[in-house]
Amino acid sequence: MSPGAAARLAAIVVTHDRAAAVAETVARLLAEPVDHVLVVDNASGDDTLARLAAIGDARLEVVTAGRNLGGAGGFELGMRRAVAARDPDWLILMDDDARPEPGAIARFRALDLDGTEALAAAVRYPDGAICEMNRPSLNPFWHRTAFLRTLAGGGRAGFHLPDAAYSDRAPRPVDAASFVGLFLSRAAVGRAGFPDGRLFLYGDDVLYTLALSRSGGRIIFHPAVRFEHACATLGAGGPRVYRPLWKAYYNYRNGLLAYRYAAGALFWAVLPVVLYRWSRFARHYREDGPAFRRLLRLAVRDALARHLDRPLPEVMAAAGGAGGRVERGRDSG
Repeated sequence: MSPGAAARLAAIVVTHDRAAAVAETVARLLAEPVDHVLVVDNASGDDTLARLAAIGDARLEVVTAGRNLGGAGGFELGMRRAVAARDPDWLILMDDDARPEPGAIARFRALDLDGTEALAAAVRYPDGAICEMNRPSLNPFWHRTAFLRTLAGGGRAGFHLPDAAYSDRAPRPVDAASFVGLFLSRAAVGRAGFPDGRLFLYGDDVLYTLALSRSGGRIIFHPAVRFEHACATLGAGGPRVYRPLWKAYYNYRNGLLAYRYAAGALFWAVLPVVLYRWSRFARHYREDGPAFRRLLRLAVRDALARHLDRPLPEVMAAAGGAGGRVERGRDSG
């Protein structure tokens, strides 16, 4: 069964201080067969609101948060608003610097999705390279083959989809996916609820989709539905270095929460291996290595205590001003 032309599609975009990027994303969405575009503005200080107001399309709605809620808080707010006010058949989630390739939504509407509750798009950088941070995955603790591949030294490749999946025509089942190009049915939201806004940024999508999968919701990756992601925090290749550095805290805190959820009873056995591997990343930060280690210790402590309420200014202070700034998207404060 396909979503068809009658299905109501609501796209949700979370933004913060990226007026040009979000305007481009909204324009791309409004050129597609979507019924509603909801932009959650995370208290931007630039001309985001003015640019969006000038668009003048009745399908566009802008909700302004009183403070920066991060990506997780923005998606929670946006999803709650869209479900309550629009009751869509499907939600489509994306960052402000991520957008469907032309024709992607039309292709989605034509798919046979009988029994599918969520769909992850094939996300690439503008140059066509696969976007690693948006590569869907299996939970290796639920799949023996993926677990053995990872244990044998496969790393991320042991449980993330291979490059070949992006050139196939057939969809593949996955357990976890990112909030870039993620299509969620009404049934999926009814099953999994809403993201935990306290996560602020990173890992909220993995935890949400793992919970959906664990509760019996079927998620597929479909290579015919393509998105592009012009992200700036991490590049396409090289070591995983966060700029500004304070973002690393959220990556590792929420990453450890995801490991704990995914591994279950095996978590305490894999914890030393994970922490050793993460600690070695400090060498990539050079003179900022001490600040990275300080943030990592704080992230691990908060994750193990399930403390999700540390204020952003405290996290930034722990970074000690290291790491500089980048042009900011929904995943920043």
